[in-house]
Amino acid sequence: MLFKTAGRKKSDLPDEELLREFCDTSDLEILGNLYSRYMYLVYGVCLKYLRNRDEAMDAVMQIFEKLITEIPRHKIETFRNWLHVVTKNFCLMKLRSEKSQKEKMAEWINDPVVFMESDENLHPIDDEERNQNIDKALADCINRLKNEQKACIEMFYYHNKCYGEIAVSLGIDEKAVKSHLQNGKRNLKICLEEKNVRKET
Repeated sequence: MLFKTAGRKKSDLPDEELLREFCDTSDLEILGNLYSRYMYLVYGVCLKYLRNRDEAMDAVMQIFEKLITEIPRHKIETFRNWLHVVTKNFCLMKLRSEKSQKEKMAEWINDPVVFMESDENLHPIDDEERNQNIDKALADCINRLKNEQKACIEMFYYHNKCYGEIAVSLGIDEKAVKSHLQNGKRNLKICLEEKNVRKET
């Protein structure tokens, strides 16, 4: 039986009440009622970042599934604003996961901090033989990193973990994670430059 509120229709309830009801009951119909109010917003943001209608529609459904577990974990003051942030972060993580190893390498070579601090696309390296050399050089340089730096680099870039998840996994705080990432990328750049793996100008 659906959760009732003084005989009022769910469509008439404010976002805050629907949030409370969902947290109290875990009723997906309540969440669906709330989410349907902003699906146009979610789709628009996804389309802006993913630039593909089918992928944007898939993302809309995936974000709904994500909300089932995310909403009870957060204190949400304004659902619309919070949902916009969740949607944007979802799209950025999806884009980052789709970056090829070669694109990541180009980013590391050109700027050791740009991938962490910028959303802009950088230039990939196109030459096939050069790419193969880069792949080998990257693997070798990552293996040379200190354990903490290597773990943070791999978890952040290849497993799409956020600072908080890495911190919990390694038993360190988020500031240490950021430090290991910055130092690791700096050491990667030095190692790659020693191997003469640079982006051609």
